[in-house]
Amino acid sequence: MNYSEKAIRSEYSQLTRLLIEKKLTVTAMESATSGQIASLITDTEGASAVMKGALVTYSNEAKIMMGVPAEIIDRYTVYSSETSSAMARACAEKFGADIGIGVTGTMGNTDPVNPENSVPGQVYFSLYFRNTVHSYFIEIEPQPSRLMYKLAAADSIYRELIKIIE
Repeated sequence: MNYSEKAIRSEYSQLTRLLIEKKLTVTAMESATSGQIASLITDTEGASAVMKGALVTYSNEAKIMMGVPAEIIDRYTVYSSETSSAMARACAEKFGADIGIGVTGTMGNTDPVNPENSVPGQVYFSLYFRNTVHSYFIEIEPQPSRLMYKLAAADSIYRELIKIIE
């Protein structure tokens, strides 16, 4: 599938305006997308009213330092719904936000630190909203660049988040 950066940026602009309108705050703990979600949300003027903060937790150690229980990563691996759920909950609690977004997975290549558990294109993300965690798994077909993998994940996150908050 081809993703349009322009279209995805437009979606996130609409999302940010909707969050402002509904007075909902948001945060993200991102690994695979390495800050792309937070960047897309904050590209729209007025985002400071809704973005409480964001974390790029690329390493397991960073995830644990920010509140993801080590036992979850040890038991389910970093590439799991359980880890993305813990990420979403931890960042929402840490920042006191209405919505927490947790994203982990493998983009275009196998993780050299964790090759037995990483499958290129497999992404897990979770959305924490009103004390409930919604978890998702997507498989992104090969993309021409790392940015396009991130935008593909962002597109799926947008589509699910809109359903939850509307």
